[in-house]
Amino acid sequence: MENKLVYSGKTKDVFELENGNYLLKFKDDCTGKDGVFDPGENSVGLTIEGVGDVNLRMSIYFFEKVNAAGIKTHYVSADLENTTMEVLPAKAFGHGLEVICRHKAVGSFIRRYGDYIEDGADLPAYVETTFKNDEKGDPLVTKDALVALGVMSDEQYDDIKKMTQDITQIVADDLKEKGLVLYDIKFEFGYDADGKVMLIDEIASGNMRVYKDGKYIDPMTLSELFFA
Repeated sequence: MENKLVYSGKTKDVFELENGNYLLKFKDDCTGKDGVFDPGENSVGLTIEGVGDVNLRMSIYFFEKVNAAGIKTHYVSADLENTTMEVLPAKAFGHGLEVICRHKAVGSFIRRYGDYIEDGADLPAYVETTFKNDEKGDPLVTKDALVALGVMSDEQYDDIKKMTQDITQIVADDLKEKGLVLYDIKFEFGYDADGKVMLIDEIASGNMRVYKDGKYIDPMTLSELFFA
């Protein structure tokens, strides 16, 4: 029996499995603009052969680390041959929410707050949330708004913030061992039938900004350095 396609996303397709779990099929499409990769962009800008494979490899590596640290994720198992990952069912917050953790001031943070901070300045694991909405340019949303709109509870927000900071530290420490500096990273969270928050989607080079010796490392180069 063929798995049922339930959602076709920018970088992944989602299928329903007979056991109640879901299967994510990683694609070679990346977000960007005019053929240039940008993790913050809202649309697919280019296709890089093999990017689905390396995104899955990195996701497996970090999901296993995060699970081992006792932080709840949707990760069950993966099949590298077919570029797929089996995951637990999770409900998205609202129509989709992105959570960014910033160790350095860069990208849209500088565009918004450049009057107050220098490019590349340190930030204290700053967490921000944005609604996934391409037409509105992924608007920023505060904790108070998320709770007032009924998107999540106060406790769920606090859990997301703590989990985001803890996971970011795991990733940053790992990269640091390889001489790489994590500037920022983007996550997605969902919740199970009991309302418990879990990390969903992926933890891949396409979702993070990483620098080496002060220079930005593009995702494919990052993946090569990471698995070298």
